[in-house]
Amino acid sequence: MYDVTLKPGRDRSLRRRHPWIFSGALQRPDAPLPAGAGVRVLAADGTPLAVGAWSPASQLRVRVWSFEPGREIDAEFFRARLRRALDLRAAFVPADQSACRLVNAESDGLPGFIVDRYADFLVCQFLAAGVDARREMLVSLLQELVSPAGIYERSDVEVRRKEALPPRSGLLAGEEPPERIEVRLDGRLLLADVRRGHKTGLYLDQACNLGAVRRYAAGAAVLNCFAYTGAFTVAALDGGAEKITAVESSADAHEEATANLALNGFDAQRVEAVKGDCFEVLRGCRDAGRQFDLVILDPPKFVASAQQLKRGSRGYKDINLLAIKLLKPGGILVTFSCSGHVSPDLFQKIVADAAQDAGRDVQITHYLAQSPDHPVALAFPEGRYLKGLVCRA
Repeated sequence: MYDVTLKPGRDRSLRRRHPWIFSGALQRPDAPLPAGAGVRVLAADGTPLAVGAWSPASQLRVRVWSFEPGREIDAEFFRARLRRALDLRAAFVPADQSACRLVNAESDGLPGFIVDRYADFLVCQFLAAGVDARREMLVSLLQELVSPAGIYERSDVEVRRKEALPPRSGLLAGEEPPERIEVRLDGRLLLADVRRGHKTGLYLDQACNLGAVRRYAAGAAVLNCFAYTGAFTVAALDGGAEKITAVESSADAHEEATANLALNGFDAQRVEAVKGDCFEVLRGCRDAGRQFDLVILDPPKFVASAQQLKRGSRGYKDINLLAIKLLKPGGILVTFSCSGHVSPDLFQKIVADAAQDAGRDVQITHYLAQSPDHPVALAFPEGRYLKGLVCRA
């Protein structure tokens, strides 16, 4: 265990139990420290405050494991953290739901570590130097505590480059997962491609929001933008949607969406699959005078850094403006942002500005967020990245 010291006056967030320490808050260590090394964090006066993991290549230099500075960071520590995370899911995830997030990184006290369950298989992401240095131990503990058929890695994400870690994916333990894993989510069946799909296979953070779409879908003409493999399309059909236009730029995703329709016994003729850019398709619908009872916007992250906030906010406004213009009187917009740099208040303001420019009166009927298996630690508001609104125009 190495000691690192904060600069004077830079301990406030740490005392409030925020798990991130940036390089600018630290005095320079006397010698280079190895990536992933355990460090004890001291206040400027030498008072021990926390223990964490060292990330020498990242501006986010220390991720805190524990605010008990004398805590031993060993296998028993990680076993206890994993058990706590598993207990939470046992309490809040429906018994018939066979896919969920088991470990949600900082908000479960395991910074940089994500574990998702798909039926009998686990998919892991090691996103920081601290957990990457402990991958074998963490995999062994997951085998002990969960007993999955196999554990697969999907650390093929850009954020690892900030830690000077190469992208990685492949089997970690047990059996290779099948090409597609059948799971039950929100009462319906979906196929997850954990090897090549977005994130770890499915957008599990949207599980609790599928019901919001189903609730408003009866008899509706639906426009589902950024449809991916069709989870919201399936939810809308389950709710009795009359016709759905599903827009997605990936041909592979459209094929998987068709498979998900068949898996649930829905007639593919009720879905108009449109391959294209959602902005262009929305403009085409506007120019053609098309209108819908329900529009769903679940775009990818438009804002990946603070420098992109202005441009990304403009993108959110443009797409919501187009969607609101396409709504019939009394129509429903279900709209999301997964950009952590866009706060819930800012997102609501963006949608409000879009409604104003569209010349429509719009009411919010529900506020949406990520599913309970993606908890947010109160001391770590950055963990609340997904926010959504259900609006009536």
